[in-house]
Amino acid sequence: MQQVSTLKELEEKQVVFTRKGLLRGMRRTIPLAISGFTVGLVFGVLARQAGLNTLEVFLMSALVFAGASQFIALSLWVLVPFPALTIIFTTLIVNLRHMLMGASLRPWLSQFSRAKVLALLYLMVDESWALTIGDFTEGGRDMAFLLGSGLVMLFAWVSSSVIGHIAGSAITNPAQWGLDFAFTAVFLALLTGMWKGKSNLLPWAVAAVVAVISYRLLPGAWYIVLGGLAGSVTGAISNAK
Repeated sequence: MQQVSTLKELEEKQVVFTRKGLLRGMRRTIPLAISGFTVGLVFGVLARQAGLNTLEVFLMSALVFAGASQFIALSLWVLVPFPALTIIFTTLIVNLRHMLMGASLRPWLSQFSRAKVLALLYLMVDESWALTIGDFTEGGRDMAFLLGSGLVMLFAWVSSSVIGHIAGSAITNPAQWGLDFAFTAVFLALLTGMWKGKSNLLPWAVAAVVAVISYRLLPGAWYIVLGGLAGSVTGAISNAK
């Protein structure tokens, strides 16, 4: 047990924050950012149809920076009276998975100042988190990777949202151009990159089953949280054996 603790402490002390890591994170994220750009175009088009102006689209994408919850907010945006509390609560539920994502990075983030951690967590979206975890699994220990990855995704998301809104008058049906599949394609690419062998099969299967059942039985986006928790717990138990 003492040896395990020593190795863990040594591993955590090796975390750095360099320009090289920043650039590596940016380069690795470009393929996913292209898909994310496509999703952002769809959001911009739909936001225009929901009545948001260009400034509102820019601010929502820059401040919220969470694709799934922004799409859900759009579906509620047109309701009368305006359901502000419902939008806030739904966004909270959809993004609860970020608690699990942040917890997985805590051993390394805890070594930096609070200001730097908050900035990194702001840039921690599904794509940047998954790529960073993948890089650390491969032996990388440069937290600037998350910064570079997040910045690329932020630029792609905000710029595409604005462009989509401006061009929205010419695109009335995103599905006609196949743009509606971009969101699914991004997550399929992330899953492929995170597959580490048969040991992942059970946690992924449990997460999928729980998510599907929750989607059928519960309202809202609880299936995302419950599926993630079920998979995480199963993975932790499996690795402890």
